[in-house]
Amino acid sequence: MPNPTLPQPINYIADEWVAAEVVPDVWNLDPNTREPIHRTVTTRPDDVERALVHAEKSYGFNRWEDAAAEERAQVIDRAADVLETRLEDIARTDALTSGTTIANTRKVAAFLPHRIRGAAAELRSIPRRTPLDADGRDVRLYKVPLGPTAILTPWNGPSFIPAAKTVSALAAGCPVILKPSEHAPTSAQIVVEAFVEAGLPTGALQLVHGLGDVGAALTGDHRIKAISFTGGPGAGRAIAHAAADNFTTIQLELGGNNPALVLEDADVDVAADGLIEGMTKLNGQWCEGPGKVLAHRNLVAPLIDALVDRIAALTIGHSLDEAADVGPISNAPHFATLTARIDELRGKGATIHQPGVLPDLSGFFLSPTVASGLDAADANAELFGPVISVHAVDSDEDALRAANAAPSGLDAYVFGTDLTRAVDIGSKVMSGEVRINGAKVADLADGSAQSFWGTSGIGGHGPAESVRVFCGDRVVGVDSPDLPM
Repeated sequence: MPNPTLPQPINYIADEWVAAEVVPDVWNLDPNTREPIHRTVTTRPDDVERALVHAEKSYGFNRWEDAAAEERAQVIDRAADVLETRLEDIARTDALTSGTTIANTRKVAAFLPHRIRGAAAELRSIPRRTPLDADGRDVRLYKVPLGPTAILTPWNGPSFIPAAKTVSALAAGCPVILKPSEHAPTSAQIVVEAFVEAGLPTGALQLVHGLGDVGAALTGDHRIKAISFTGGPGAGRAIAHAAADNFTTIQLELGGNNPALVLEDADVDVAADGLIEGMTKLNGQWCEGPGKVLAHRNLVAPLIDALVDRIAALTIGHSLDEAADVGPISNAPHFATLTARIDELRGKGATIHQPGVLPDLSGFFLSPTVASGLDAADANAELFGPVISVHAVDSDEDALRAANAAPSGLDAYVFGTDLTRAVDIGSKVMSGEVRINGAKVADLADGSAQSFWGTSGIGGHGPAESVRVFCGDRVVGVDSPDLPM
């Protein structure tokens, strides 16, 4: 029977909650047991059209007036207050859809109000009108919201990513249509419920559920002026092609097989601890997690031993088990992808280490996995789970060359005891963010400005990037006949 803690997803269109369309014979499954937890739903084309019409109608000049901006800031603050009363709901829902252990989803949920209040603070602090130096003339640079925005979010961050993207677009003044992943729609719905309860102005936020066809209908529509997407490269390319026809502004976070450089002077225990943390937080299902480990040849054997020992000591269990260190993979399609990637590495000659003890449950469980013995060039596919590959290199310079030969462009890691040298090498890795001697999920700093390089996407993270994605520049000023042609 469906789990009563996960209600049937519904849409929020044109300022009202409306039933979504049930996909026949398809259920969302509990990743711990493969039992159904709710019906899979989608949105009818006429409801998608209704959402687009309402978003377009809601966009207007008053969106960037000072009074409207302060009203939005106050609503955003109230939404954070509402979410604080629902943190356990969010944590349990995240755990039951992403497979991440509840100990970790509680930490993510607790951070949500902080992230949302941060957007309100940015809205109040980032100037929307800036006077320009124009020889005494009145010339101003305006930051203007681009217009209706489509936000498409993945299953691995089912509450945080929808909340973070949506609040940035709302702060900018863009009417938002949010489509969460069909594999994990219910956490995003809780976020929308909080914003609705906080008293958003008409048309500011709408929620549509569905499969890829719903996302394609939104991202290919000329009324959508900005798109923010986190997900796989295939869908990212399709969105980029659709956006090109309308010259729509896009932000694409597409991930990659993030390199981890274990330098010759690295402390093996520090490196093993960091890699295990990166592999197991969110079950390794985060686009910035470590993937391809490039270790000095002398350190490969002790590093693998240290990783295997740590994996064997982990408790793999039900995602609602308070004692579990690692939960199941989120959903059946991704579980199949991960097992296929491991089989592919094995087929190329890799030795596969899987020392974790699996629970007596029928869910999508996988031991954290270390693949070794391959050349780094044979392991470029994104793993996106509790899986890493370890490759021997002969020098720190070789590690840097191998990292940049097939750059992920999103995140990277460097482990070394000489911090000055580690930072110097890290600065040369072609990734938007490079972490030294650690693998925390959180960004390195509040003001982090992480660009997406290469195939990892277009755009980046950070307050300034949010303004760039959702706002455009407009210069208004008094002309002068004395200006040169």
